[in-house]
Amino acid sequence: MAAAEAGLFTEGLILLSGAIVAAPLFKKLGLGTVLGYLAAGIVIGPLLRFITDGEEILHFAELGVVLLLFIIGLELKPSRLWQMRRDIFGLGLTQVMVSAVVILAATMAIAGQNWAAAIIIGFGLALSSTAFGIQILDERGDLNTRYGQKSFSILLFQDLAIVPILALVPLVAPVTADSGGSLVTDIAITIGAIAALLIAGRYLLNPMFQLIAEAGAKEAMIAAALFVVLASGMLMQVAGLSMALGAFIAGVMLAESSYRHELEADIEPFRGILLGLFFMAVGLSLDLSVIADNILLIAIAVPVLMGIKALVIYGACRAFGSNHNDSVQIAGLLPQGGEFGFVIFSAAAAAGVFSPATASLLVAIVTLSMALTPVAAVLARRLMHTADHEQMEEDFADAGSDVLMIGFSRFGQIASQMLLAGGSDVTIIEHSADRIRSASKFGFKIYFGDGTRKDVLIAAGIKRAKIVAVCTQKMEVTDRIVDLIQAEFPTVRIFARAYDRTHTLSLRARDVEYELRETFESGLVFGRKTLEALGTSEDLAHEISNDVRRRDEERLALQAVEGIMAGREKLLTRPVTPEPLIKPKRESERLDKPLEPDISLSDPA
Repeated sequence: MAAAEAGLFTEGLILLSGAIVAAPLFKKLGLGTVLGYLAAGIVIGPLLRFITDGEEILHFAELGVVLLLFIIGLELKPSRLWQMRRDIFGLGLTQVMVSAVVILAATMAIAGQNWAAAIIIGFGLALSSTAFGIQILDERGDLNTRYGQKSFSILLFQDLAIVPILALVPLVAPVTADSGGSLVTDIAITIGAIAALLIAGRYLLNPMFQLIAEAGAKEAMIAAALFVVLASGMLMQVAGLSMALGAFIAGVMLAESSYRHELEADIEPFRGILLGLFFMAVGLSLDLSVIADNILLIAIAVPVLMGIKALVIYGACRAFGSNHNDSVQIAGLLPQGGEFGFVIFSAAAAAGVFSPATASLLVAIVTLSMALTPVAAVLARRLMHTADHEQMEEDFADAGSDVLMIGFSRFGQIASQMLLAGGSDVTIIEHSADRIRSASKFGFKIYFGDGTRKDVLIAAGIKRAKIVAVCTQKMEVTDRIVDLIQAEFPTVRIFARAYDRTHTLSLRARDVEYELRETFESGLVFGRKTLEALGTSEDLAHEISNDVRRRDEERLALQAVEGIMAGREKLLTRPVTPEPLIKPKRESERLDKPLEPDISLSDPA
């Protein structure tokens, strides 16, 4: 047992060492971390044979793809799906069908496969790698470009197409005596599993996360997020489908949830680690003997596959209105086979559609095409025409609005009403489950999240926000958020709610663009209205209010330079004598006379 544990830890250290060395190195060389992980896997496994059980690691690391699909589902609100419907169901469908038909014909004509095998091979190779595509887009910061959005649409349709492709496998498999009844049973189980997942997502997930949020157990929230992903994936796997599909459906079910950003932030570290492990496992599981035995066939098949898909994708993109540069970048990003091809080809071999040797050969072709993807993406940029710098296409339908508001207590509620009434888009994150529940009754859409966490701010769209409004109640929380934003997002404009006078000076020392004491303006309005009720004219009351505001600002400016005690001696030597609450005979005398009592330096306002 001790030896087994030592071996496990040793393998873990080797994989971590490979990731630490290869990922930064390849990133520095401009080839991307994906190719670095692949190279590390190939060196650790097939070449040096430090680790020989690559297949087992690959099965475990596929959880990274599952988590990736869950996050994609979280981003897929119905409104966004409707906006992207032409690219998803038009461009995506065209790419899959045309690529499948061309690859099918080539497989039958060149490789001599029968029609059943050719159908599965055609559709299996028509899919691209969601993991590779999105990882490269994310590394480049291109997810919100025109070509990034279209690439995502194609990948999204391919993810949806996995279901009918897997369902197609038993239909083209050799028929046995009892296959009819089994097929009906399998279809019934599949429909039942999807229905159960949809019902659970509709009626159980939000109440569960609400209870956990109210308890305030952060670890339980992370555990619950992982539980939802794994449970939904296992349910689909039991039904004969992919775990990734279950995670994707669960993500879509939570896309409208107030806890979406918190879930995304909780899942992201696991997704990143496991996805990197997945790429390394692809390299580990590369069978060099299969490549050596079929070196000529693979040397021809890989570039032919990538060439066919690149041409089809380019033509489809041009047909759907993309310009040359966008079409070239998409074609260079998605010409490879996808990780779901491993699942499809394994299922087809198990069903007798083709031999296990053919499945191994197809897996080798897919793996090599994936390994060449970063190189293809770099080469594609050389084919682009010289053009002006591409503008980012910002999507404010979801998180990523003009204003990111952190905190939704009374202060934030009033401020948000002003912003919404003025036509501004506002994304609000709040860490109180009770406040979220109460606000939802009045039509506010708030996301559950901790504004002191960098990953939550990124998930909530801080990189696209024009202004971040920090409206949290506690001074120390506000300071932590301001310090985090200034350290990690130095170009973001910060408007902050100050607790008192000392906090105002602290925020000004941090160079916050705008701050306001939470009770200052309301106190001025209250005092003005009281003066009016006592007989002071409305105009004079406004003048008095403005004079108090001016004096306070002058004193703040002095204190910012000389310290909190600035002007204290002058104030203490001036007696504070209450005056009768009557209107002065001359308004000019009232304004020229120093206002008594003045706002004390020690006043928390």
